[in-house]
Amino acid sequence: MQNRQFHPESLMMTFGYKPELSEGAVKCPIFQTSTFVFKTAEEGKAFFQVAYGQREKQPNEELGLIYSRLNNPDLQILEERLCLWDEAEECAVFESGMSAISTVMLEFLRPGDVILYSKPVYGGTDHFINKVLPEYGIHGIGFTNSQSAEEVIQMVKDAGLASKLKMVYVETPANPTNALFDFGICREVADKFSSAEKEVVVVADNTYMGPLWQHPLKHGVDLVVYSATKYIGGHSDLIAGAVLGKSKHMKRVRTLRTFLGNMAGPWTGWLLMRSLETLKVRMTQQARNAVEVAGFLKSHPKVGKVFYLGHLQPGDVQYDIFKKQLSCAGAMVSFEVKGGEADAFVFLNHLRLIKLAVSLGSTESLAEHPATMTHCDVSEEDRKEMGISERLIRLSIGVEHHEDIIWDISQALERV
Repeated sequence: MQNRQFHPESLMMTFGYKPELSEGAVKCPIFQTSTFVFKTAEEGKAFFQVAYGQREKQPNEELGLIYSRLNNPDLQILEERLCLWDEAEECAVFESGMSAISTVMLEFLRPGDVILYSKPVYGGTDHFINKVLPEYGIHGIGFTNSQSAEEVIQMVKDAGLASKLKMVYVETPANPTNALFDFGICREVADKFSSAEKEVVVVADNTYMGPLWQHPLKHGVDLVVYSATKYIGGHSDLIAGAVLGKSKHMKRVRTLRTFLGNMAGPWTGWLLMRSLETLKVRMTQQARNAVEVAGFLKSHPKVGKVFYLGHLQPGDVQYDIFKKQLSCAGAMVSFEVKGGEADAFVFLNHLRLIKLAVSLGSTESLAEHPATMTHCDVSEEDRKEMGISERLIRLSIGVEHHEDIIWDISQALERV
């Protein structure tokens, strides 16, 4: 019989699951249990040795189940399936996107260290870097997509922090402006300040593109983080996060997750497995809708600048990054209403189909005002520098019929 390497969207239905271990159930059951029974004391010892890193798992050895804080079938199968999209060696699923992000930062940073981060980033990430980490003696330096590798390297040197840099953290496309950052520059900067004694890790937040449209691990990134609440979950009915990467880094992430206890539960794992089965179908439709919505906004007299990757043109550095790193323009569209905050609020208050809510990547279309909502805690100086103005509206395009989405936007703009 001829072997075939199935595509990820096909493997989402079955990969990692053995029906014979679950009474023949076609779908993985919810393993709503805190602990698991060992057949023998020797088996329990063997399982713990692997769990605590006292020995490596043998090639044909099944990973033993111990306790749902360590492993659970729903999480284990989910993590194996998520690895397929990003071609990662390992994955760890968390109770939220912020728990995934904060765990990575706390594992790889120590008091006195410095994190170099792209601007803008999600508001919660910005808060953690600039308000929480300094309480532990860890400090952040921001860089923009207008800076070259040489300029970023010189900035770190001029600050006298070359020996303290331990992480380059990049969110691309950036929330909420769709600004693109070159992974190659991030890798070059990290390598410049790495040594035999000190590794500078590159971490990418890929939430805006989901696991479908961009694969940072293929571009020199060490770890990828997601708010799995967004496209991976895709139905606005759960909170979760994920981290993926090479085993040498993931072993550290998993270990800290075990002792922080911020893994996702079996019910969340089961819901995410369900969502993965329709991930490509959902995201493909959302991207198609975004093309139509962005085109409408671009020509509307009451709309100023439109932030949409599909409108980038050859000759633009951002276009070059787009062609190198992404396979799709995505389904996130931001735009400026002509006027100010009051005009933006009038638009938001008159939407009828699109829901006024934060979050993104779900089947329903959502709209929000970044300056006063998701990014309200970002410094006024940074908001101004990054173009997060009082006029800016962020749209997450859903799977509704694009004509209905456009009708809703049109009638709300008439009120402005």
